Amino acid sequence: MDRIDAMRVFIAALDEGSLAGAGRQLGRSPAAVSRAIAFLEQQVGAPLLHRTTRTIKLSEIGERYAAACRRVLVDLQEAEMVAAGEQAAPRGTLTVTAPPISGEEILRPIIDAYLEAFPAVSVNLVLLDRNANLVEEGIDVALRVAELPDSSMVAVRIGGDVRRVVVASPRYLAQHPRIDEPGDLAKHRIVTTTHFGRDAWVFPPAAGSSIARSVQFKPRLVVNSVRAALAAAVGGLGVTRLYTYHVAERVDDGSLQLLLRHAEPPAMPVNLLVPQGRMSTPKVRAFVDFAVPRLRAAFARLSTDAVALKP
Repeated sequence: MDRIDAMRVFIAALDEGSLAGAGRQLGRSPAAVSRAIAFLEQQVGAPLLHRTTRTIKLSEIGERYAAACRRVLVDLQEAEMVAAGEQAAPRGTLTVTAPPISGEEILRPIIDAYLEAFPAVSVNLVLLDRNANLVEEGIDVALRVAELPDSSMVAVRIGGDVRRVVVASPRYLAQHPRIDEPGDLAKHRIVTTTHFGRDAWVFPPAAGSSIARSVQFKPRLVVNSVRAALAAAVGGLGVTRLYTYHVAERVDDGSLQLLLRHAEPPAMPVNLLVPQGRMSTPKVRAFVDFAVPRLRAAFARLSTDAVALKP
């Protein structure tokens, strides 16, 4: 049996979540799928999957082997495209990851337009609250809102920087004490998300100090959804802290008011990340060239400094 072909079957089973799903995707019988995985397990000398009647789960060795298989298959695909002289013809499946809100509301419309422009390309958009390992998880492009660690990844800077901002509705603010300094938040109802701190928010040092200010609180509401926190704040439940692109439209229409602008942490960069060597792939190069100017325009539009602000 061909090992590369067996690897494709193995990865298809993981992506589909079952051996039957891999068979449907690849047009093979369940027995053929099982034989391919058994062949790989014989080559490795250890089980790669724990199987039940309904699900499959990677073994510890299987996790490492799956990451290696994805790298091999991506490298092989790139080599085949170069050998075939297809550098100028984007095609195949492009896998992109992004945070849920920016992925749904900012990146997804751009992907729609990209698909219209490049009909031979399909896109797999993966929305995650974590930073995926691009190489091990077979991802071509990632949208990241964060300071980037040193790595071998190619980073393409998007112009719009993102800030963490504190907001509340005018109705809430009219009924509660003024918020002039971060410490004032301890007297208020806090709506927080699991991403921004469940019981404390950290602010830059005050003028003349080098010590960051940590404000402790007992939250009135904790949610793991940005949309839920935003809706609660708009509804007057309390004060919340989100990113600028989350709140810009609600600030613009007057539903929310920005607070503590003088105490905002430094802006975080927005980048597209691409694994080293992947940029030469036509579908990736075309996507980056297509998406970057549109992302820059979108993040600039959703910057709180680009809307009519009332401190």
